[in-house]
Amino acid sequence: MGSINPHQIPPSPLPSKTSTTPFWRASLHALDNHRTTPSLPQTCDILIIGGGYAGIAAAYHLLASPEAKAKFASGAPKPNVVLLEARGACSGATGRNGGHLRPSVHTRLPMLIEEFGLEKAVELCEFEDAHVSAIEEVVEREGIECEFRVTRSFDVYTDEEEAGRAKETYLRLKGEGVAKSTMEGLVWMEGEEAEKISGVKGCVGCFTFSAASLYPYKLLTSLLHITHTTGNLNLQTNTPVTSLTQSSPPTSLESSSNTWTASTPRGTITSPQIILATNAYTSALLPEYTTKIVPCKGICCHIVPSPSCTPPELVNTYCLRLYGGSHDYLIQRPDGSIIVGGGRSHFLGHRGEWYNNADDSSLIEPAKCYFDTYMQDHFTGWEESGAKVQEIWSGIMGYCSDGLPHVGEVPGRKGVWVAAGFEGHGMPVIWLTMRGVVRMMDWGSWEGSGVPRVYETSRERLESGRDDYRAKV
Repeated sequence: MGSINPHQIPPSPLPSKTSTTPFWRASLHALDNHRTTPSLPQTCDILIIGGGYAGIAAAYHLLASPEAKAKFASGAPKPNVVLLEARGACSGATGRNGGHLRPSVHTRLPMLIEEFGLEKAVELCEFEDAHVSAIEEVVEREGIECEFRVTRSFDVYTDEEEAGRAKETYLRLKGEGVAKSTMEGLVWMEGEEAEKISGVKGCVGCFTFSAASLYPYKLLTSLLHITHTTGNLNLQTNTPVTSLTQSSPPTSLESSSNTWTASTPRGTITSPQIILATNAYTSALLPEYTTKIVPCKGICCHIVPSPSCTPPELVNTYCLRLYGGSHDYLIQRPDGSIIVGGGRSHFLGHRGEWYNNADDSSLIEPAKCYFDTYMQDHFTGWEESGAKVQEIWSGIMGYCSDGLPHVGEVPGRKGVWVAAGFEGHGMPVIWLTMRGVVRMMDWGSWEGSGVPRVYETSRERLESGRDDYRAKV
């Protein structure tokens, strides 16, 4: 593979006008293509750009969460919030993921400890772990039907050498007493026991830990509906933002006033506060993130067994670390069908198919047949299941040059907030991140936000020449 000069990478384009259809979006919510008002409002108190997980979570925490309601009950004014989405609600990565709510930091702990120290590494682990109970709580409180299920997840190794390294790291960290709260829920199994319990052929070792599975589109569109009923959210779908300009800069260094204008094909809207929940597409509006958050294409599918067969139930979720570099992710839905994505081993060497590729209107050609006999090949008892791919789709993830999301007020852009670059791992990260962003906007400080400090966007990160992800591939 030839090297790519990062300075030659152009800013991300906007989301493609057409896209492959994911299983999750087979039945659309009433708000999917909704516009609260026929015309685009000219102004608002807070403008959110991006109608996926991050944008909807921000709107909910601003207007409909218990924290927001308590604030309004004490006399604080409700902000007028506008949410702009380039296509339909949850039409991007949120409506295309694997249905996993799977905290997974243990494999990165040694690197995180080495780079940031034990305290910050543990902070990150506990933050991801907290998402299982946080999402469970909101699902129960709001009465949302979204196939939410708390379970265990298997992290499966099929390579002896890789499994050995994972076990050695686990035992070393556990022996050193690293973060009891982080390690105590993590269980290691190996050999025949691991293959038998996981049900994965060729499994030589695996971790299990707490996780959950869900129907992401139903969760987020339900939260969007709840927030919309507050009357203070104006939703405008099919309204891409083409540029963001500072229309009223501060008059002095001491001045805190600031106004930003977002341009769309339907007109402009001005606001003093902007939240960019644009993930892979962030650099289209903030060019300083061009080499820091890069759009990367992935592939996922829905597999259905034959009606005449009842293969073994998979009570847990999975990450399968297979030969060739595939780290596939998998859940079983309540109806017995399977959502599985990954297939990296079949397309990683074809850089143009996925790297800096923001087009989800087509599949990744080298991997489009990867899942055809996936369950029969990898799971015991599924050999005669007749399982076949019913829907297959692509999605665009935002990968970061240093492996961590960018969160917080954008350096040099007062009033512009970013939460992006979740690397296909947003489900156990975004919910509490957006709660934290809303707190930062209210309090003017990172302290008390609850967001890991290593996520903070900064001029140092933006100016760094680091690019871990390209080094790996």
